[in-house]
Amino acid sequence: MSIEKQLAISALFDLTRSAAGDYLAQFTYPWEALSGISDFVLAYGSTLPKDLYKDPEETGIPNVWIARSAKVAASASIQGPCVIEPEAEIRHCAYIRGSALIGKGAVVGNSCEIKNAILFESVQVPHFNYIGDSILGYKAHLGAGAVTSNIKSDKTNISIPAGDLRIETGRRKFGAAVGDLTEVGCNSVLCPGTVLGRECTVYPLSRVRGFIPERHIFKDAANVVAKV
Repeated sequence: MSIEKQLAISALFDLTRSAAGDYLAQFTYPWEALSGISDFVLAYGSTLPKDLYKDPEETGIPNVWIARSAKVAASASIQGPCVIEPEAEIRHCAYIRGSALIGKGAVVGNSCEIKNAILFESVQVPHFNYIGDSILGYKAHLGAGAVTSNIKSDKTNISIPAGDLRIETGRRKFGAAVGDLTEVGCNSVLCPGTVLGRECTVYPLSRVRGFIPERHIFKDAANVVAKV
């Protein structure tokens, strides 16, 4: 499979595992979907049934819909537009800055910050994580302190190193696309424009940049090996 096809939404994510599946299916690459997340969440939230979701009138927060089966800590701060789906858990002092879909059964933990992001079902970002301008696939897990860095220090547009290619995203802000079932070790940094394929493993304390193919282990930049 070509690198371009490996970077595609269809290669990274099982779209049946997110309420954003139909929205994402309109695009080829994950970064193309980032600018429309806010509008998508607003439109999706307006369709949700009141017997299953607290609407903005009930939550008391403009453009925020929270599933009645979700667990949200009193200390969490949530801004709209945001949808928190059934069985999701928003823990102590989490900060959701808006333009966010928190998928069914997902965990947003202690002191985590989420902004302009889609979290698929059963994603876990449970401790001190920052997720900005990013998409995390089904059962993706970030260890404590692992973060996405979503803007370059020189503020120029982000490109993705991928083999001998450099893919231009045309975006100034893009954190990461993390494929289904991928594990990112504690205190790792996913540099702007990182794309991790499905079922990857990133060692703790890693600095990851560019594209890592599915079912690979990132030990360090010079040691990326296929799983056996």
